[in-house]
Amino acid sequence: MVRPALRSRSWRRVYRRTPGGEAVVHFERRRPGKPTCWRCGRPLGGVPRGFPYEVRGFARSKRRPNRPYGGYLCSTCLAELLSKAVVRGGL
Repeated sequence: MVRPALRSRSWRRVYRRTPGGEAVVHFERRRPGKPTCWRCGRPLGGVPRGFPYEVRGFARSKRRPNRPYGGYLCSTCLAELLSKAVVRGGL
């Protein structure tokens, strides 16, 4: 029996064949989902999909787009937000 922590479905089961010809089960963390826009839910471009410990190693310019609300809003929602702000006279 495997460790109780590995019995949870938050761990992905990956079957690997060893050099001896035996099939064994390896447990891996599931990949994080693609980051999405908080307003419309579309996947964000320019934001890496990785574990936090992987993303921490990237340069800051590689982590998210360098614009207002980069990494939170998609470009379409940002354009709408800024156009409304211009009409109202500021954010």
